[in-house]
Amino acid sequence: MSKFIATQAITGAHQTIEKADKMYKEALAKHGPDAVIEFKDSRGGPTAFHVPLIYGYTGIIIEKLGDLEKPLELAKSLLPPTPSEHLWVPYLGETLDSGVATLYAEEIIKSIEFVNGTQPEVKGDFTYNGPIDDSQMRGWGIQLVDGRMPGFAAILGCAKSNEVAVKIVRECQSKGLLVFLAGNNNGRSVVDQLREEGVEMGYDTFIVPFGSDTEAIVYALGFATRAALSFGGVDAGDYRRILLYNKFRCFAFALVLGDMGPVDWATGAGAITFGFPAICDTQVPNILPTGVTRYEHVVSMPFDDIPGKDDMERAEKLVDKCVEVRGIKVKIAKVAIPNSFGPAFEGEVVRRANLQAEYGSKAGPAVEMLEMHDINDIEDGKFEVIGPDLDDLKEGDKTYMAIKVDVAGRKMQKDFEPVLERQIHHFVNGAEGVQHQGQRDITWIRISKGAFEKGFRLKHLGDILHANLHNQFGAIVDKVQVTVITDEKKVAEFLEHAKEVYAERDLRLAGITDDSVDTFYSCALCQSFAPTHICVINPERTGLCGAYSWLDCRAAYEINPTGPNQPVPKGKLISQEAGEWEGVNQFVLENSQRAIDRFTLYSVMDAPCTTCGCCECIMMIIPEANGFMVVSRDDYSETPCGLKFTTAMSDVGGGAQNPGMMGHGKRYVTSDKFISAEGGIKRLVWLSKNIKEELAEELKEAAIAAGDPDLIDKIADGTTATTSDELMAFLEEKGHPALTMDPII
Repeated sequence: MSKFIATQAITGAHQTIEKADKMYKEALAKHGPDAVIEFKDSRGGPTAFHVPLIYGYTGIIIEKLGDLEKPLELAKSLLPPTPSEHLWVPYLGETLDSGVATLYAEEIIKSIEFVNGTQPEVKGDFTYNGPIDDSQMRGWGIQLVDGRMPGFAAILGCAKSNEVAVKIVRECQSKGLLVFLAGNNNGRSVVDQLREEGVEMGYDTFIVPFGSDTEAIVYALGFATRAALSFGGVDAGDYRRILLYNKFRCFAFALVLGDMGPVDWATGAGAITFGFPAICDTQVPNILPTGVTRYEHVVSMPFDDIPGKDDMERAEKLVDKCVEVRGIKVKIAKVAIPNSFGPAFEGEVVRRANLQAEYGSKAGPAVEMLEMHDINDIEDGKFEVIGPDLDDLKEGDKTYMAIKVDVAGRKMQKDFEPVLERQIHHFVNGAEGVQHQGQRDITWIRISKGAFEKGFRLKHLGDILHANLHNQFGAIVDKVQVTVITDEKKVAEFLEHAKEVYAERDLRLAGITDDSVDTFYSCALCQSFAPTHICVINPERTGLCGAYSWLDCRAAYEINPTGPNQPVPKGKLISQEAGEWEGVNQFVLENSQRAIDRFTLYSVMDAPCTTCGCCECIMMIIPEANGFMVVSRDDYSETPCGLKFTTAMSDVGGGAQNPGMMGHGKRYVTSDKFISAEGGIKRLVWLSKNIKEELAEELKEAAIAAGDPDLIDKIADGTTATTSDELMAFLEEKGHPALTMDPII
């Protein structure tokens, strides 16, 4: 390996640790050792696992300023002598040690900046994101697991031009990659370039600006560490498994733009230990042998030397090289539309100032529906617009729309219609500059000026749906035709027909209960993160992530019989009360690495379902209240059990089976089978406020069905009780039924 790289990395490690040491001493003198450390993003959302990279590597819990002393000493112990005193050796060992020491020091620096109130960073009128909060990590985690999002790109420095910066980021997005940004060159960064070009950044666009200094990229490595801890079944302190997990599971790379200084090299050496290679757009020494990373470690690709007719083509080839070096398998449908397309654009927000046209919301009805037909009645690839197209509207016009999708297939079934229909949201959102929200007759679509100027028209909605339904549901869909209606009278006519179909469909779905089927379905998507976890999904309970229902899994099995959703024959009934069957137990044993031999679906106290890292909610027993509390992932408040969601997640996740504590989807609280072995919804004594509000009507119906119409008002939340004493006082005042039920324990 290059003597230059080793010298630079070791120098940078010494510089970073000296900076951390100085900041630590100053902070101790100013704030004292008991100053609280908590990583939060710019919205105030917390992150799990304390200071995550140090916690993952060492098992040391950092909660107060004084806790930083030990990892700081560990960082110093990893340092080789300074380059002037160092005997150079042609292997990576001491360089990688310097990299790890640098990562420790960078997290220490960021911890102190949180104590000082300077994180997340504010630069002028712009606030950087800081670390990714746990709620967002969960949302992206599902996409990373199921392959819709193949990995992430950590981009540091400043591109050759603003146009090149935008092209690089858009190329990463078009390949489905998350984009993390940090660092600068001579005070100028990619973030500055994107802002000047009007590129939206944030969670909605999958472009996350961590900070303006190189040290901020440690948030990306903290994100990778949290993934291993949350989903990989890895214990804190088991650094070897964390690094191997990221090498083989988390497909990430660093793209370094512009000249590199010693701190950049030292940080890069730390990233390499995770298996993340570095690709540089300047002339630097290559490290081409494989080993720590799957392929090359450092690849030099000077921008002006890349073959191509212009800078845009060179930028595209630079990103292609990054994908190749990391071994990322990009799976994105080739959709013939003039603007970019890929899952990275899902969640993109079209602001009013950039609005070309809006359909639905307050503008009038917008409805979408997918129906199956006889195969001879469908003309594959046919597309029609009935009514005005975008060219016929004035800029900013708001109007109505109906999207009619007709499909046919030899294996298509009526029950699959809503499953495929829900995919319209994801497919349409994949187009750059197109925002889709809602479903059924509450659809809302916005199209940006930028998309319109690139040539996007309503016919391209047909291209998107036709291509994606074939690409992703080809096992059951043989023909697709799409009609977009914008004529007011015809939209109204179609809406009436759609409402009839929705009502019929709801009645059909409502009739499916656990007792009416002899087969449940599994979901093993999260086993790459939690090897002993397996979801068993029944009609009256969705998966823990809330994203997969029994019908979804059945459709997925039809589409891919060897995939993660497999039939689970119920077999002989063992306990109706607890929801235990011989067939389910046998399936769980065989598919949990033989770690779990019993599984009940209706109990939280007796062999409850295992929990991965993607659950929407966590349920925990409150013994003194003789009941249970349910906290949502989106609830950052204190709870009566003394644990926030993020803290509780470290106890319940990773595929563990914990009586008295389990993860679940939020709609499970409205199910007739909600912990029915323990008495059902009457045992619920505390519920996150956001769930109370979101599911208000369904919770009211569940309370009536339980024989206590006023039950929801008797359930506490974060606005009425955040301690055990407050909870008990509230429950006694309201006369909550759990207080007089049979003891749980």
